[in-house]
Amino acid sequence: MQKNVKPFGIRDKLGYMFGDLGNGFSFALSSVFFMKFYTDVMGVSPASVGLMMLVAKIIDAFTDVGMGQIVDRTPPTKDGKFLPWIRRIAGPVALASFLLYPTYFKDMSMAFKMVWMYGTYILWGSIAYTAINIPYGSMASAVSENPDHRTHLSTWRTIGSQAGNFIIAVIGPMFVYYTDQNGHEILSGNKMTIFALVCSILAIITYMLCFKLTTERVKIPRSEEKFSFLETFKVMFSSRALIGLILASLFFLLSVMAVSGMNSYLYPNYFQNVKAMSFVGTSQMVITLLMAIVVPKLSAKFGKKEVTVFGLSLSAISYLLAYFLQTSNVKTFIFFVILFQIGTAFQGITSWAMIIDVIDDLEVSKGRRDDGAIYGAFSFSRKLGQAAASGLTGFLLTSINYSVESKFDPQVTAGIYNISTLLPAVTLILATLAYLVIYPLNRQKVYDNAKYLHEQRLKTGE
Repeated sequence: MQKNVKPFGIRDKLGYMFGDLGNGFSFALSSVFFMKFYTDVMGVSPASVGLMMLVAKIIDAFTDVGMGQIVDRTPPTKDGKFLPWIRRIAGPVALASFLLYPTYFKDMSMAFKMVWMYGTYILWGSIAYTAINIPYGSMASAVSENPDHRTHLSTWRTIGSQAGNFIIAVIGPMFVYYTDQNGHEILSGNKMTIFALVCSILAIITYMLCFKLTTERVKIPRSEEKFSFLETFKVMFSSRALIGLILASLFFLLSVMAVSGMNSYLYPNYFQNVKAMSFVGTSQMVITLLMAIVVPKLSAKFGKKEVTVFGLSLSAISYLLAYFLQTSNVKTFIFFVILFQIGTAFQGITSWAMIIDVIDDLEVSKGRRDDGAIYGAFSFSRKLGQAAASGLTGFLLTSINYSVESKFDPQVTAGIYNISTLLPAVTLILATLAYLVIYPLNRQKVYDNAKYLHEQRLKTGE
């Protein structure tokens, strides 16, 4: 720990919260509206959008790990090892996000729209967003070495993320949709572009608040080892804990991203109720804030792995019941959504602390600490989940013959309901199994590792 530095407190929690709020202004925007924008405004098929997103995430296999290596090898500045990246990349990631919604090109040729879609999405997701998100996530281990402090940071990060989701999923639909002469809820391309611009401006502001309020206290040394992709992957996949967390996160993200993406089709097309979509966004925010109070206490008492397994099981059961019920009553469906949101809040709040637990476990077992590289691998698994969700939902929407012309046909909307419920349920079951069968870091093991590393740092005077 560095000396003569202000103690960990609410300033750090707020700063870290603002970081993921900034992420949300581009990431949540993409999750909720990107595919809907390109299918309904730009006229691109769902399968083409999904394939593009899948290709972009494969590129992330290299950019995530590569950015992790850059971060590990960057010497610390007076602001720390990770914080300077927040200031450097805030503007580029905000600009790249805005470029994803070019309504002004909707009448261009399909070839032009495809090139623009590929170019801007890769620029945003594989380069700019990676360049800010990898150091942001890695920074938690430098803010404090205390496992409970890291759980608090994970909690506040989740609050920031959900605040961003609230703005995107609640305020967004009320602004970007309009009702046509047939009573259908339609996405407005022009309003979508304006909304994206506002979100980009807000992203820059919140990133700067993260930079100003957060303090790095733990000295993370610069890695001097020769870079090798092969060696990095060997280290990453020699850890059972990391493999378990990667698989669980991949399936979890596939589930929640499928829900997030499909909501833009489920509520306007199946239920024909955009207000319900905004209500679901509100309930997500409220539930997350309430769970942010409860989950850290439950995690401290029972363990992060243990409470996460409970939550994922609850979410899977809720959407399985919704699938078999086949309800057309939006109020009944929202009851199952709320159960789903309660369950997934456990994973959302604990996951960012669990990756630090994995990093600690690797340091204890392997004698090396590669925060950036390991976080890069974890982030890559999340992007694979996001990519799988986008690709799979895109192909599934095409399989039920979704198009601008057929989007309100009864057989198409019935297919939307089935995709929206069964896909999340199955993937959550797989995430639960990954924790139960593979991930070994229970409550006692986590605290044993933290105690050992603290004693080692006392010996070396760090």
